Amino acid sequence: MNDKPPSTNGSGTTGVFKRVIRAIKGEPWSREEIHDLLQQAESVFDPEEKEMLNGVLEVAEMRVREVMIPRSQMIVIEREQTIDEMLQVIIQSGHSRFPVTGEDRDEILGILLAKDLLKFFGDTTSDELHIDDFLRPVSVIPESKRLNTLLKEFRDSHKHMAIVVDEYGGVSGLLTIEDVLEEIVGEIDDEHDHVEVESIRPDTDLEGRPCFAVLALSRIEDFNEYFGCEFTEEEDYDTVGGLVMHELGRLPRLGEKLRHDGFEFLVTKADRRRVDELQVSRVADD
Repeated sequence: MNDKPPSTNGSGTTGVFKRVIRAIKGEPWSREEIHDLLQQAESVFDPEEKEMLNGVLEVAEMRVREVMIPRSQMIVIEREQTIDEMLQVIIQSGHSRFPVTGEDRDEILGILLAKDLLKFFGDTTSDELHIDDFLRPVSVIPESKRLNTLLKEFRDSHKHMAIVVDEYGGVSGLLTIEDVLEEIVGEIDDEHDHVEVESIRPDTDLEGRPCFAVLALSRIEDFNEYFGCEFTEEEDYDTVGGLVMHELGRLPRLGEKLRHDGFEFLVTKADRRRVDELQVSRVADD
């Protein structure tokens, strides 16, 4: 019997073998060594296993700010909304948990579960809803918190959502347990997830003239690359919707137009809280 360890022949197998021996002996491994082992042991793990193990290592190093849903994309319920308005938000989003805001998005009063609101309709015939009676405590976390620490807190507290604040205490976004798990296992789709739409796509206006449909959350750098222009990102914004709001000095209304540096922006989808989509056309400079 040949008791010699397998020869590498340049394959790196001996390196893997030595690491396994170290593990058996109980010698400590660095994170870099474990990562290298996963890269070399392609024949041991299938691609999905390898991706998941890499995800576990990466989550231990990642901070909340890297994966949070930014403030501008948060879907919230406002305390003063009517029952019908709240139901519209819940139905259109398909989410199960919602931050409830007071005067503005920096005032988070609590978390509303859609199932709690449904109980209201099942338990009473009253049309008067006291939203404060349904609010659950909100978890507040800093942008710098590590994801693996947050995942443990989610598990221990049985909470599935946390509000992220910056160093000055202002709300900068939110994070759910699903967002953290997706960093490990990949995208988790459910029946409520929307089909991904291209952020910029060719379209035609009402008169059949060529134009482009642009999501308001499209990044300025992507817009520049698509159209070959040189719009500058500012401290106050980094999206096309943010650019339009900045130039107008306020939240634009549905159907409102803006001409800026050879482009015309028409707001085609919006509500009283945000802009969702714009119709963009090239125009001659005035």
